Amino acid sequence: MIRRHLLALALTAAAAFAAGSAMAEHVPFSRPAFEAAQAAGRPILVDVYAPWCPVCRAQEPILESLQAQPANAELVVFRVDFDNQKDVVRSFRAQRQSTLIAYNGTRETGRSVGDTNAASLARLVASTRQ
Repeated sequence: MIRRHLLALALTAAAAFAAGSAMAEHVPFSRPAFEAAQAAGRPILVDVYAPWCPVCRAQEPILESLQAQPANAELVVFRVDFDNQKDVVRSFRAQRQSTLIAYNGTRETGRSVGDTNAASLARLVASTRQ
């Protein structure tokens, strides 16, 4: 079962690479892919996003820049749709869009809400590798 989830995660990542963005695209959140990434001990960032949110749009280029850095090559960013995945939003105890939750495998390493400061977002992403 875990092997199947890892395959799904790999296929999603391959699709992002094929799109020409080398993981600059966010992976749409699915519980099986998230759990597979956790089981594999991957650095993970959960991005609770809404397309109408100006803070989310401000965070996006910062996160893409961070993902492009070689140190973050293994980072998986799962995008949770704030409007259409309310059960997932609740499961992460996110009370609003623009919430970013960092994990190293199964361990939550940090959380941010409404932050658009590049340096503090870089620290949050770096916490996924610790």
